[in-house]
Amino acid sequence: MTSILDVAKQFITQLVPRDGVAVDFTMGNGHDTFFLSQWLEEGHVYAFDIQEEAVKSTRKHLKEWGARENYTLIHACHSRVKEFVTGPIDGGMFNLGYLPHSDKAVTTRHETSLSAIQTATEMLKPGGVLVVAVYPGHGEGALEGELVQRLAAGLDSRRFDSFFYRLLNQPSAPFLVAIQRKK
Repeated sequence: MTSILDVAKQFITQLVPRDGVAVDFTMGNGHDTFFLSQWLEEGHVYAFDIQEEAVKSTRKHLKEWGARENYTLIHACHSRVKEFVTGPIDGGMFNLGYLPHSDKAVTTRHETSLSAIQTATEMLKPGGVLVVAVYPGHGEGALEGELVQRLAAGLDSRRFDSFFYRLLNQPSAPFLVAIQRKK
């Protein structure tokens, strides 16, 4: 079975051009930032995290993994994306939850995540895509997941398509929501 993160990457590689602009809205330890950096051979990646530990970890990993020098790491909340990314974007990745191997009490919050997702949909170029990995196994994650689904389901179907990918027999398993702006 294909993991939700593999499905998310498939959306990116199918819909985001190699010279595009993408945003990793939750950089964590840098895995999605690295993936986007490698995919965007001639493009640019902006990566956000509110935790200084995440920014340091990502910077270290990107150097160790030999990432292209086509990224900007931003120590700020993803809801502030428009302060740092002024133009339209081709794609974006959200990996909601908490920083792996750190304080699990520090999680993404539904208020800022929803604001960031809403802003990101407005920033999407026609044909662009956002992928949102949701981890409903804790209280905030379950609420965040409900609200992300509601936001995606409520988008204007003349302008956006929204997708939902989930294991049906594991209700607390992570799931994916993808939003594509129509051309």
